[in-house]
Amino acid sequence: LSLGLTIGLLDLQSFPLSISSWPSLSATLPYLAKLSAQPPPSSPPPQQSPPLPSYPPSTSHETTNNTISSTWKGYNMESVIMHNMSDKDLLWRASMVPQMEGYPYEYMPKVAFMFLTKGPLPLARLWDLFFKGHEGLYSIYVHTHPSYNDFWPQNSVFYGRRIPSQEVVRGTMSMIDAEKRLLANSLLDFSNQKFVLLSESCIPLFNFTTIYNYLTNSNVSYLASHDDPRKPGRGRYNHKMWPNITIQDWRKGSQWFEAEREVAIRMVSDKRYYSIFEEHCHPPCYNDEHYFPTLANKLFPDLIAKRGITWVDWSHVGPHPGRFISRDITEEFLNKIRFEISNCMYNGEVTSMCYLFARKFVGDTLKPLLKIAPKLLGFDP
Repeated sequence: LSLGLTIGLLDLQSFPLSISSWPSLSATLPYLAKLSAQPPPSSPPPQQSPPLPSYPPSTSHETTNNTISSTWKGYNMESVIMHNMSDKDLLWRASMVPQMEGYPYEYMPKVAFMFLTKGPLPLARLWDLFFKGHEGLYSIYVHTHPSYNDFWPQNSVFYGRRIPSQEVVRGTMSMIDAEKRLLANSLLDFSNQKFVLLSESCIPLFNFTTIYNYLTNSNVSYLASHDDPRKPGRGRYNHKMWPNITIQDWRKGSQWFEAEREVAIRMVSDKRYYSIFEEHCHPPCYNDEHYFPTLANKLFPDLIAKRGITWVDWSHVGPHPGRFISRDITEEFLNKIRFEISNCMYNGEVTSMCYLFARKFVGDTLKPLLKIAPKLLGFDP
């Protein structure tokens, strides 16, 4: 009944999402076998996949909104997820999606990979290799600057995966709006059970099967949320937030999170604390570092691991993490991130496999990454 009512609310003429993204009640998919709780797990059955796409030279192209409209002409509408809903309508519909223990049909739980980027995805070919052969186990959503003109080939996993976007300015709530926009669009596909926020400079540290099973077997979400007594932490708290948000509530963490479905719904549904941050958190208070960590601490502290799964290098002094270029890419360097950086808890046990992704990798790292990935990460050659 809940499912029927929700679908009934959707005006499909104003909401042309891919019909294939909605689970079919008549044609069911084989249910994914129970996965091992010990990472890395066994691989799901291999599937046929198209050859990897070829990309034109990586360049930045900006155009007008009118030109962007024309770029969507000729797109296969089965794969396009553009729509004309306002953010208000989108968030409302996403917050109303069913929260059920079970579904009246068989389905494969999918991981939604949400890319928040200014424009190009210089490492797209690496991600194409990562996803190859695992169709049906993932969804992709891309939020770019609205004026960016993409060059994703039709056989790329990124083709037709842009969502309606708006300009993002760091230090404003537009960053949170973009993250909620990605979450809301991906929540509308009931098969999406895990949601990962990534940037254009992120790379995977393991193959798809290992990451998929790590996430789907986990009993918590990976959202960093810690009490930082220093100036970049508690020093950013605005006392005008009291009493709704106290200094004891205040938390800091990386914006690059992973959330399971229940947590994702709570993240898009919040209005109360959003309005407080919108009014009282301005640079040097950065919403992307404090809003979701504080929200999690207030509303669902027991549902998060209080750590992220995306590694960054903060060994350099400054407000931004280290960047990596072509000469940095070696097997030794990647294995250090994969297994030697630290120990952490996974489902109640200590593991050295703490990070599944890493950033910030610039475009010229693509060539050495493509050379190393098949052997080191176990990608299909």
